Amino acid sequence: MSRVRQRRHHPRWTEIETMQHLFSRMGRVDMVRLTVSGHPGSGTSTLVRGLMDRFGWTCLNGGDVFREEAKRRGMSLGDFGELCKNELDVDRSLDELLRQRMQGDDSADIVESRLAGWWAYKLELPILRLWLDVSDEERARRVSNREGLSLEEALHANRQRSAVDGERFKMLYDLLPEDPEPYTHVLDATVLNASQILDAVVAILEEAQ
Repeated sequence: MSRVRQRRHHPRWTEIETMQHLFSRMGRVDMVRLTVSGHPGSGTSTLVRGLMDRFGWTCLNGGDVFREEAKRRGMSLGDFGELCKNELDVDRSLDELLRQRMQGDDSADIVESRLAGWWAYKLELPILRLWLDVSDEERARRVSNREGLSLEEALHANRQRSAVDGERFKMLYDLLPEDPEPYTHVLDATVLNASQILDAVVAILEEAQ
């Protein structure tokens, strides 16, 4: 059975105000409604596609910002990735672009990024902020199936990436994506399939009405 831990909202917004704000925008898009975050292999992209199909919503992914900026600079994704690793100001600029678009008049309904929940929290956006919590082993199994790696290879790659990214986030912003502080809901999705995760999140949204 899934566990949903409901976290506090930003102290300047009551829970009722947050939910009223979310559903007052069901008929129009002038502010992001929901952030979805999780470690690689946690199922965030699959969940977002399901929500887009269910509600006809739009999505902004942190990877979209990365690809658009690489194209603007005339660089390959690989070369731009290396630039971000070596030039932290470039990495920070991508996060700033994401924050700006989250606040724009034409913002997408959903923002998917490991730090999206943190940015919404710090910007005091009164929206739902979801973290998908999945065990290391289950995330490795999913990555193994998707990318044709052995389970051991996938587990090692996931842990290495999490360590590198965690060190970077700590150095840049003194925060970790998995810290529960910014999230209104933390869903334990380790034993859930994609359909069950979608149903659980839809239930969270419906409960807010």
